[in-house]
Amino acid sequence: MAVFLWRNLFQTTKARMLQQRRASLYNGAHDYDEELIKKKLQQFAGGSINLSKEHSGIGILTLNNSRLMNAFTGTMMLELQERVTELENWKDGKGLIICGAGNTFCSGSDLNAVKAISNSQDGMNMCMFMQNTLTRLMRLPLISIALIQGKALGGGAELTTACDFRLMTPGSEIRFVHKHMGLVPGWGGAARLVRIIGSRAALQLLSRAHGVDPERALHLGLSEGTLSSSDETGSLEEARAWLSQYTEGPASVIQAVKKVVTAGRELPLEAALRTEKDVFGSVWGGPANLEALTRRQKHK
Repeated sequence: MAVFLWRNLFQTTKARMLQQRRASLYNGAHDYDEELIKKKLQQFAGGSINLSKEHSGIGILTLNNSRLMNAFTGTMMLELQERVTELENWKDGKGLIICGAGNTFCSGSDLNAVKAISNSQDGMNMCMFMQNTLTRLMRLPLISIALIQGKALGGGAELTTACDFRLMTPGSEIRFVHKHMGLVPGWGGAARLVRIIGSRAALQLLSRAHGVDPERALHLGLSEGTLSSSDETGSLEEARAWLSQYTEGPASVIQAVKKVVTAGRELPLEAALRTEKDVFGSVWGGPANLEALTRRQKHK
């Protein structure tokens, strides 16, 4: 009976939280037409977003468009949304590493696509589409790392802010170049950057549009550290090892930890407390909890 009640509570809580994570920031009331922007983005093909899911519960999401320094084409934006949906449904997932192919991270948007949708309405729809996708990425119940090799420019810099942590390789750089393009961040990067490093430092990075090297990123709190390897394979192995300190344990518990932290960050206190109560109820009396109680006593 207890197991049945736990499973029922777990499934109910999981379904409600999945619905909340997928909830769109924008809809028709905001003049947002998702199907229209999808059709337009489909016209700009090239590159891919590749996802591999390892038995350890770590996912590797790779931006693959090395000809253009992994710039986002229209179809890559669509594929990113599809990969995020896949990750939202990964019940065994615990962590995620986002990286770029060819030893560089991402140079933002493919300028061919940008030029073709340079009218205001298309630009706003693309902005809302990417904000929706990156917000869902940020809310995944997985502990995520942006592995920054080479350059993370413009939209690539914004993508790094949608991850829980950032690790940089020697010689790498994060640069919010939007000012030089006559723009500001539009994929949610400015709002997230303020929450990561504070408004004063964010204003400096956005208004000067200077590159941030690993040492300064660490000083600002934008990076967790600099890896020793700049090699693509070696740095990925280091990132896996770094992430493993946070993903040890059952997936259900790791996902629960991420959910309560996300709620605490995004919700008013009362709503965050209610979410914490629901998540607590979904793991209390669950397999991991019962195994831990059987294996050891808290007080010895």
